Amino acid sequence: MPRRLQSVLAYTTHDPDLVPGDFVAVPLGKREEIGCVWDEAEVVAARLPADLAFPPPKPVDPSRLRPVFRRIDAPGLPETLRCFVDWVSAYTLAPQGMVLAMAMRGWTPAPPKAVRLWRLASPGHPPKLTAARQKVLDAAAARPMSIKALAEKAGVSSAVISACIKLNLLEAAPSEPAFRDDADDVPRPPTLSASQEVIARALRDAVQKQQFEAILLEGVTGSGKTEVYLEAVQECLALKRQSLVLLPEIALSTQWISRFTRRFGFAPLVWHSSMGDGHRRRVWQHVRNGAPCVVVGARSALFLPFTDLGLVIVDEEHEPAFKQEEGVIYHGRDMAVLRARQAAVPVMLVSATPSLETLANVQAGRYRHLVLPDRHAGAALPDVRALDMRLAPPSRGQFLSPTLLSACRETLARGEQAMLFLNRRGYAPLTLCRQCGHRIECPKCTAWLVEHRAQRRMVCHHCEYAMPIPTQCPSCAATESLVPVGPGIERVTEEVQRELAGVRILVMSSDSLVSAEAARIAVTQIARQEVDLIIGTQLVAKGWHFPHLTLVGVVDADLGLNGGDLRAAERTVQLLQQVGGRAGREARPGTVLLQTYLPDHPAMKALVSQDFHHFMAQEAANRRPGFWPPFGRLAALIVSAETPESADALARALSDAAPKGEGLEVLGPAPAPLTKLRGRHRRRLLLRTRKGIAVQPLLRLWLQKLRLKSDQKIVVDIDPVSFF
Repeated sequence: MPRRLQSVLAYTTHDPDLVPGDFVAVPLGKREEIGCVWDEAEVVAARLPADLAFPPPKPVDPSRLRPVFRRIDAPGLPETLRCFVDWVSAYTLAPQGMVLAMAMRGWTPAPPKAVRLWRLASPGHPPKLTAARQKVLDAAAARPMSIKALAEKAGVSSAVISACIKLNLLEAAPSEPAFRDDADDVPRPPTLSASQEVIARALRDAVQKQQFEAILLEGVTGSGKTEVYLEAVQECLALKRQSLVLLPEIALSTQWISRFTRRFGFAPLVWHSSMGDGHRRRVWQHVRNGAPCVVVGARSALFLPFTDLGLVIVDEEHEPAFKQEEGVIYHGRDMAVLRARQAAVPVMLVSATPSLETLANVQAGRYRHLVLPDRHAGAALPDVRALDMRLAPPSRGQFLSPTLLSACRETLARGEQAMLFLNRRGYAPLTLCRQCGHRIECPKCTAWLVEHRAQRRMVCHHCEYAMPIPTQCPSCAATESLVPVGPGIERVTEEVQRELAGVRILVMSSDSLVSAEAARIAVTQIARQEVDLIIGTQLVAKGWHFPHLTLVGVVDADLGLNGGDLRAAERTVQLLQQVGGRAGREARPGTVLLQTYLPDHPAMKALVSQDFHHFMAQEAANRRPGFWPPFGRLAALIVSAETPESADALARALSDAAPKGEGLEVLGPAPAPLTKLRGRHRRRLLLRTRKGIAVQPLLRLWLQKLRLKSDQKIVVDIDPVSFF
């Protein structure tokens, strides 16, 4: 694996066949390391616009160069990916070595091991079968599968599969293309409505042109956006080219893959950080070999070595989850547009609640806008109502209003499903002492510890520090004085169990759905109506289709409006409209109830009126005069150090060296909202410029003026979306 070097290193070679993209073994200090041969500085400079160009390399004495040991016999990085690495590095100001490391996560010098597949053995005289073994044989009747896929499809352990192999009930199958383990025999393309077919035809035409074009596909929740853009994927496959579909959350991939497999008769390639090393190596090699395929993955899938990319799709393009906040800090949506532009292929941004940045690009004529205004199959949008908690508050010590509880009872009595949404994990966000007022905080972060009563511990959601729930106050040692303040979804679950006895509850959060398999099981239970009421965090807002769900209750609709975040109102409307969009997606009408203490807030009014575009027009009007994004440029500089004094000194030095000029302004320094994170003290500065001013050259010159001490660090976030 290449080391994450800050700069490109120079070596000498006598191998005339060595070309950019090849992997080589080189000396680095006293070690042997793997490196990638990069393009010459002039070639890299020609790829980048002038305002993103890297500083010219320092001259190197040829006599000091060490020789390359040897070339690694493995497929190299294609030019398109090297170009993408250069662009991402130049745009984000991240070292090229760090970006290259992201592109190498699935690389290996040895070919990946083939997945062994198993099929039904030739008919014989099978022994008496247990129920579990019969399930395996039923699953294996469809097509050859791996042991893991057979176990998942049959709902048994791998030990049962091994037993079937020993009993000669299963036999090894001839090699088949990998990643078709879950395939059905016959693809089932959907029947599109007239309005869907018009949009689908436009998307297919864009793929056929094989040229860059950015398209916003907007459609109300339940309008069938996925089925429509899969028509573009089908067109790309017909051209025998590669497609990339980005999803904001791993958990979403379960339902998406099932839908894809039903549609096409084979499974896509899956890529995200939770996949095992062997799987990642097979996907990397499959993509690098240029075979037609469809990859569905998280934002990191952008760095796969596509050699014949024909289409890029960003589903739920408005999602903040597409922004990577650590390491190489980049926005997956924006880099997806760049990747498509470099490959000269269309990119489709899909959302029911597009970001203001994307809408601004539509208004400027840079993106084409296609709209699905109605729900599929005649389903109606849900009725959205605000419950003024000042007029009908919950009982003392509770968090669900009588109106919401009554609506839940009526919904469940009709045999329908309900959902309660609260974007807060755990039991309570704060624990304090009634005797002395002490609040239990994280020792490493400026944050309260969140009580997770089910796990019997308190956790920091920023650094994952954890401790057992104390039995006495850490400050005054009083016993039985600690009380939870505010609700998390565990506390809401406890209240529901008390108020709606006998209701079958499923909790959906990152604490309960820890894998794609857990998400698959949860979705299956909901679809089979083995669940009456779903209680979830933001995970439930992301594109799920629950056909029997007709009521959504938002426990704290005001939660996201707190604080001074530039995008707080926009995010609240997007999140809650997406959550509400889970209700009434089929024949039965849906209802959304918003518990709020701010019914007159513009965000609440927009949700009730369901006039998303009027709200976004107001947001644009508020940001335009101050040149706030998307009408200006923004870059954040986060200073951190081991002591507050060191952080303050560096922040002051950074402020003193700040660039000056017309159309730009430096805000700060100021303590970051999370003043302490993972033991480091943090300060923030913001560089704000008018739209036409490039921020990267300003930042390069600014940072060159500083000399950092060993404990000090500056992180640059171009186009920040959060301000923690």
